Amino acid sequence: MKNGGMNLGDLLREKGQLSDDLIKDIYISDLKPSETYEIEGKVLSKRLQTTKDGKEFLLFTITDKTGRLRAIDWFNARENSEKINIGNIIRIKGKIVVFENRLQLNLEKNYSIYILKDSEINSEKFIKTSTQNVQHLKDELINFINNIKNIHIKELLSYIFIKDKNFEKDFSYAPAAINVHHAYKHGLLEHTIDVAKLCNSIAENYKNIVNKDILIAGALLHDIGKTREYKITPTGIEKTDEGELIGHIAIGINMVSEYAKKINKFPKKMLDEILHMIASHHGELEWGSPIVPKTLEAFILHFADNLSSKIEQVRSHIEESNNEHWTEYHKNLGRKIKITNMGEK
Repeated sequence: MKNGGMNLGDLLREKGQLSDDLIKDIYISDLKPSETYEIEGKVLSKRLQTTKDGKEFLLFTITDKTGRLRAIDWFNARENSEKINIGNIIRIKGKIVVFENRLQLNLEKNYSIYILKDSEINSEKFIKTSTQNVQHLKDELINFINNIKNIHIKELLSYIFIKDKNFEKDFSYAPAAINVHHAYKHGLLEHTIDVAKLCNSIAENYKNIVNKDILIAGALLHDIGKTREYKITPTGIEKTDEGELIGHIAIGINMVSEYAKKINKFPKKMLDEILHMIASHHGELEWGSPIVPKTLEAFILHFADNLSSKIEQVRSHIEESNNEHWTEYHKNLGRKIKITNMGEK
């Protein structure tokens, strides 16, 4: 890629042939050590620091849908710290080095960080999409509803996921999080089906003591508040004002309560059990649930939800790793993960 100390981008820029489209085609996952790149990314964090001898430097992190990249500016630290904000999509240029076993970009001395305008942002670069077949996921959702035996629960779920076309569209499109798990387009649908499958298997194993209809209802409804907690913008996933102020658990309880009013004589006791599952699915007060699980079905939902989240975190962390045997330390999981050939038999 190099030619006389210059990479392809430098050569084309020198000849006036480097277009914005070429820069937009460079992803963090494409970067190689010892090469110089011009790349765009969303600012995740920034910190102005000082060395022991008093020299200021700016340490910041950018991201796109393929990963994260640490960057450091030794030359215009204070100026660029005041210039960029968390959430900005910026264009930077520098040499890729390996520091502390991960890639880092060292900004060039005379390069000015550029903040992209909304019209210049390639949204596809910052928004991941589920790798699963979305229509198949929708068909699985309908199949779960069709297999419900209780007429009240089936009518409620049918009204929400089938008859309400606006909600159906929002639900199938929404992410399940900003960055923890299933943080991509169609992620909420994928996570919900995953949780419902886990709950279904557990219900089959304990069929004599589990109310399967209640459990599946809780699995399908536990996160519907996320359709209003998050929004997808050209720069990625963000929380809505409603999401920040109320949160998806309270939003979901309110949504299901309002939907239940549209169902003729929906049993209050049954509704309370479903709402309890939504309220308690995080499992512990310190994890965001206003109440802990107090029914068998609520216990199962919590563990299925947590398992789906943890497996997705492990899967995506391994996928994003640049190493061959062990990942880097994962903050949420609190450990490194040994890289195995996932899916091999």
